Amino acid sequence: MFNLILFGPPGAGKGTQAIRIAEKNNWIHISTGDILRAEVSQGTPLGLKVKAVMEAGHLVSDELLIEIMESVFVKHSDAKGFVLDGFPRTLNQAKELDKMLNKLGQSVSLVLALEVNEDELAKRLLNRSIEQGRKDDTVEVIKNRLVQYHSYTEPLINYYKAKKLYQEVFGEGTIEDIFNLLCESIKQK
Repeated sequence: MFNLILFGPPGAGKGTQAIRIAEKNNWIHISTGDILRAEVSQGTPLGLKVKAVMEAGHLVSDELLIEIMESVFVKHSDAKGFVLDGFPRTLNQAKELDKMLNKLGQSVSLVLALEVNEDELAKRLLNRSIEQGRKDDTVEVIKNRLVQYHSYTEPLINYYKAKKLYQEVFGEGTIEDIFNLLCESIKQK
């Protein structure tokens, strides 16, 4: 089983690329945000836990996120692979993910990080704000999100580099060009 983690700052296009990679390889795309919303809307026991946490105004704990991830991996135990989109976000989540995968007899296969110039990211996010009517994509909020992204992901980058799993991919150009670069990196692995 091939387990790919796709990193990238807000606006890098990781969601778009993760979906395309999953479709091309017949893998399962995992977006924790999508999973959380689905669990809540389906009223599953896990969804009820998540809903209670979110309604109390708290962030979903690493422990609960790992429980959710494990349920997806177990549910799709016959999958050829997974693309993790936006997870893990912290060093603790990465370590807990490794423990969970190890328990299931699996491991992370590759970590690809989309590298995009911050001016390009800001331009993409401001365009998204206009196209989707998102009020949270202002210049000030975008700068703050990028600072947070870098502070949280730096330890993750070092963690996966030490495991020789981390690779940067140029994330500027057409969606197709970036997709081809990502596919080439996967193929080489």
